[in-house]
Amino acid sequence: MAVETKPRRPKNKISADLSGPPASKDDIRSLPATIEWLRRQGLLLETDVEVDGDLELTGVQKHFDGSYPVLFNNVKGYPHARAVTNLFANMDIVNRYFGWNDGKERTKKLAHALTHPIPAEIVEQNEAPVQEEVITDDLEVNKWLMAIRHTVLESEITIGSGNSVVIGDYFHGGSHIGYNRMNFRWGNVGTFQPAPGGHMWQIMTEHYKDPKPVPFTMAFGVPVAATLLAGGGFDYAVLPRGGDELGAAGAVQGFPMRYVKCRTIDAYTLADAEYVLEGEFYPQDKRYETAESEKADTQGRFHFHPEWAGYMGKAYRAPTFHVKAITMRKRASKPIIFPLGVHMLDCHNIDTTVRESAIYELCERLQPGIVQDVNIPFPMTDWGGCIIQLKKRNKWEDGWARNFLVAAMSCSQGMRLAIAVDSDIDIYNMDEIIWCLTTRVNPRTDILNPLFGGVGQTFIPEERLTAGDKQWTGMNTRFEGGMAIDATMPYGYENDFMRPVYPIDRVDPKKWFDDSEIASAKAIMHGWVETLSRYGR
Repeated sequence: MAVETKPRRPKNKISADLSGPPASKDDIRSLPATIEWLRRQGLLLETDVEVDGDLELTGVQKHFDGSYPVLFNNVKGYPHARAVTNLFANMDIVNRYFGWNDGKERTKKLAHALTHPIPAEIVEQNEAPVQEEVITDDLEVNKWLMAIRHTVLESEITIGSGNSVVIGDYFHGGSHIGYNRMNFRWGNVGTFQPAPGGHMWQIMTEHYKDPKPVPFTMAFGVPVAATLLAGGGFDYAVLPRGGDELGAAGAVQGFPMRYVKCRTIDAYTLADAEYVLEGEFYPQDKRYETAESEKADTQGRFHFHPEWAGYMGKAYRAPTFHVKAITMRKRASKPIIFPLGVHMLDCHNIDTTVRESAIYELCERLQPGIVQDVNIPFPMTDWGGCIIQLKKRNKWEDGWARNFLVAAMSCSQGMRLAIAVDSDIDIYNMDEIIWCLTTRVNPRTDILNPLFGGVGQTFIPEERLTAGDKQWTGMNTRFEGGMAIDATMPYGYENDFMRPVYPIDRVDPKKWFDDSEIASAKAIMHGWVETLSRYGR
């Protein structure tokens, strides 16, 4: 592939300091407003050089995984569009969207938002930015919405950045928003993959034999709080069917989300999205996600769309979504699409942030005051595990570590690894976690294997193998059971687990070295030693 050599014409100065004031309410009302705020804050990589959705965009994103949001103003084949990636790749930036100081505060404040929604407000159609243009006669979806190919292993492009939005009766009076991948192989008709057990799977199962299709919308380029809530999959003890996910998004941002009546179907959608597909869902009209899998008449064998677990996804037969209209902001504004790259921190942070708070809330409901924080590190994968931090207050609370672990695994479809640690452990540092597992776990009594034979995830290869020589689908794979590890200290034995704390608070290195020498020395410290030096351990 030839390397572009013409000037990049940088749009703004990039700041090396990620700290600063939080975004205002006006800055997060819409995706364009948030992009403008990122630009003002020096937190946006921006280019006018053309980017191709076929391999180029995800390649650039992986180069900058965990770094700044990246805005492409020139998208090949889409003169009306812009594209942004890495919108949620860096949690320091995400914290500034919503005014959170750190991970622990984020977990607790988001948990409160999940249980204290601010109901969304309906607006008139002429007030909805997403309906500035309404297209009903040219419904070739891949022409309007940027489709991408992540890797050379995939045979076809796909659209994985759409948020299903279901409001009202089909969600038992509540509101749902969530990610679903699609492949529009037939113009205005595309496959729609409802994750087994997810909200859209529940809707599909309930209405599978209905004589009429299910009307709903797919929204693209939504406000950042809506994007955050769209990642809350498999949290259904806390965000059940009939819950108000858009209301929770409103509570996160501090003001109501806005929704609007659709133009061509009996449904509602997000008024401040960039694009919307209005359509109907046909549960029984199942088609193969790729021509390759269709030709072989085989599910779960051919590569398609990477998965959150860090492996290549597979093509399946999926129900279909039939588009009746495409609505969007005025083309002159070049509305923005957020073509989410899978198995990158962008995707991971969206999928885990709500999940961490839901697990925290679940444990608080079981017994309040013990759980301090929850983290799902990137290598644990989006839905594959969690680390729960506890602070026991008396001997009676010793057993709650196991109750919390098993509850989290029971309420989380296919969770494979859950770890409980004490409050002296930095749950955002994997070196600290490995040290804790090595020094605080009795392998005979502290390792549990619950849920054997329960419901798992077909997107994890180890679980696919349980299908043997059958096709790998959710119907013929079985969960081998997860692993829960109680890595907490027994209450009352803290003195036996006393950590050495060195006198960093009594010593100032400036007594011996100047600022440049200290900065140079600190710069080459990596891994666990850097963490220990901050705490003096």
